[in-house]
Amino acid sequence: MNSRRVAIVDGCRTPFARSGTVYRDLTAVDLGKACVRELLERTEVDPGRVGALVMGQVVPSVKAPNLAREVGLGAGLPKATPARTVNMACASANQAIADVASSILMGHLEAGIAGGAESLSDVPILHSKRMAQILVQAQKARSLGARLAVLAKLRPRDFVPQAPAIAEPSTGLTMGQSAEKMAKENGITREEQDEIALASHRNATAATEDGRLPAEICPVRVPPGYDVTVREDNLLRKDASLEALAALKPVFDRRWGTVTAGNSSALTDGAAAVLLMSEEAARAEGREALAFVKGWAVSAVDPGGQLLMGPALAVPKVLERCGLGLEDMGLIEMHEAFGAQVASNIQALESETWARERLGRQAPVGRVDREKLNVCGSSIALGHPFGATGARITTTLAHEMTRRDTKYGLVSVCAQGGMGFAMVLER
Repeated sequence: MNSRRVAIVDGCRTPFARSGTVYRDLTAVDLGKACVRELLERTEVDPGRVGALVMGQVVPSVKAPNLAREVGLGAGLPKATPARTVNMACASANQAIADVASSILMGHLEAGIAGGAESLSDVPILHSKRMAQILVQAQKARSLGARLAVLAKLRPRDFVPQAPAIAEPSTGLTMGQSAEKMAKENGITREEQDEIALASHRNATAATEDGRLPAEICPVRVPPGYDVTVREDNLLRKDASLEALAALKPVFDRRWGTVTAGNSSALTDGAAAVLLMSEEAARAEGREALAFVKGWAVSAVDPGGQLLMGPALAVPKVLERCGLGLEDMGLIEMHEAFGAQVASNIQALESETWARERLGRQAPVGRVDREKLNVCGSSIALGHPFGATGARITTTLAHEMTRRDTKYGLVSVCAQGGMGFAMVLER
């Protein structure tokens, strides 16, 4: 079992779009089906060979709580193919990939698809607990009069809708507020955050114009007329500049803050998926792997502290498991929830204090070479559909490692709840 290797055969994604725009009439299931169907067609894999489908989603629909099952049924997988949905916040697709990889390593699967989808244009809108209780009581009433008597208890305030909050249940702070807190406590300047954002847009623009990113994207036809086809990301700012970024006002601390819409990832709709196979199965079918999964690690920090510092614990953990150092990584893909989060994690990885106090080691984890970081851009420029980002990052890294003939590559993702995920890929 331990001699088995998990091959990343290929991956693809939908164009990523700002929520409420071109995908406003589509659900996460629609986006997931488009992506998985495309992946099946591109790889020409026999759908019957796919032993499982695992997908991530963070804000599920009450009408389709098991996203993966609905995607599998609608994308052409056999009805007998098991499918399940996982939620580890922004690292959901990463965990989906790890789950399929684990099953392959155990010999339970020879091939599987992992990924995720998110539609923040189609989030469930809730009402108060009191209104829900009254409606349940009314439903149980035995007569029209009794039902009307129960409904008469409703008050105008009961009709106020409640949208899901992107906040920590344990602290009440939003992601942006937590990023602002990290920037202040770690001394991350506005200029550094904006420079990270600018690099993201510039690198993504270059990778779009030379065809690297478009090659990973599948077109999506949108209702109601299906006469419009989305073929490219719509968050990318090809004209981004430090001057334009510097002109934006802080969002979460309007007086003293440094986190802006420009150096943060936007609410995004999209889907992404990868095909994983055992090395033996891939070779038997004449497939050349883009990369192999070397190892992964998950970590967590106190959400009441610095919420998005999980990667600074997960990265050294996976490097140790793989017997490698940060200097061995030819490319690094670090999810950009916020410029402040990226800068804070890099600071920690390079810090003797973090190494000594949090890792129990004398030397820092290592230096992050900015020339190897997010060379095709990342979530600030491309967007961040919560459940899908991990599969996008993995696909891009595997393709870029192939293009550059890189031996090792690193994936790093922060997630709600103070969690972090890291994975090493090998060629």
